[in-house]
Amino acid sequence: MSALLLRDLRLALRAGGGFGLALAFFLIVTVLVPFGVGPEAGTLSVIARGVLWVGALLACLLSLDRIFATDHEDGSLDLLATAPVPLEGVVAVKALAHWLTTGLPLTLAAPVFGIFLNLPAPAYGWLVATLALGTPALSMIGAFGAALTVGLKRGGLLLSILVLPLYVPTLIFGSDAVRRAAAGLDVATPVLMLAGITLGCLALLPFAAAAALRVNLR
Repeated sequence: MSALLLRDLRLALRAGGGFGLALAFFLIVTVLVPFGVGPEAGTLSVIARGVLWVGALLACLLSLDRIFATDHEDGSLDLLATAPVPLEGVVAVKALAHWLTTGLPLTLAAPVFGIFLNLPAPAYGWLVATLALGTPALSMIGAFGAALTVGLKRGGLLLSILVLPLYVPTLIFGSDAVRRAAAGLDVATPVLMLAGITLGCLALLPFAAAAALRVNLR
């Protein structure tokens, strides 16, 4: 498992499609929003938490199709499916590699980008906390979607259509927790809901994704 994780991390860093592209997209979204809505600090402060969460969510989409596509093209996925390692474990490791190269950098960069949008000071800590808690669910849901569309030509658009509705609960509770933190309200309810979604995804989706891979590889 560790060898597979290191391999996926090396491939992601060499290709640059996960780490660099996601951060660049996140930065572009953050910079363009003030041009579209105006530079008023009050307006930016209100929409900052939503823009940052939506930007991180969309940035996660950019590299989802590469979770299994490269291995499918070179035949590695067939070998992994017949290896003694459980396919559910392979799915979990690939989702972890996606999070380490996409979700974690976005989480760490979000406070810096929040400065551009005049994010209220009390919200910075909870922005990082909710992204750290919610982005693993995004990667796991993305791995499930990638397993459903593996082998399809031009499946990237279909993958986005499948995955985006499943991302909505994570977006709602993550953004609401940051809003409550900015307003000085209690954040326990949305944070617990966000944690429940992430734990549920991590517990169930590796099995669903592995089943989808077995069907597609027949």
